[in-house]
Amino acid sequence: MKGYASLRAAQPNGAYASLVTIEADLTRGLHSFSIVGLADRAVEEARDRISAAIRHTGFKSPKSENRRIVLSLSPADLKKEGSHYDVALALAYLTASGDIKLPETSMLFAGELALDGKIRSVHGVLPQVLAGNKRPPD
Repeated sequence: MKGYASLRAAQPNGAYASLVTIEADLTRGLHSFSIVGLADRAVEEARDRISAAIRHTGFKSPKSENRRIVLSLSPADLKKEGSHYDVALALAYLTASGDIKLPETSMLFAGELALDGKIRSVHGVLPQVLAGNKRPPD
């Protein structure tokens, strides 16, 4: 188990978007699964969508192992709204758990997860892409 991963997403706000860093920290211990960083109800509900989607795509569900899971969205003072963080949160978890390896190139992730693991479209992708292109690569 790697234990840590970081990747990028963005919070759309009309014609603009703000970059958001998604971090995943996994440690051994009594199971808990939290999402922190001024997340609204739709982002909080991602825990259940992520668990089901991961399980239905052949990986071990976050709820099936004794791990303390913290998914953090920063900057912490920016309100995070919507289900478009699902894919980024799931990929951060899978990377931190060592189940997948993402390319080293700078990427931005957006998409809502269906319970069966399919990715659903989301609104506000163009502003997210524009915000990602303004930032210099990592």
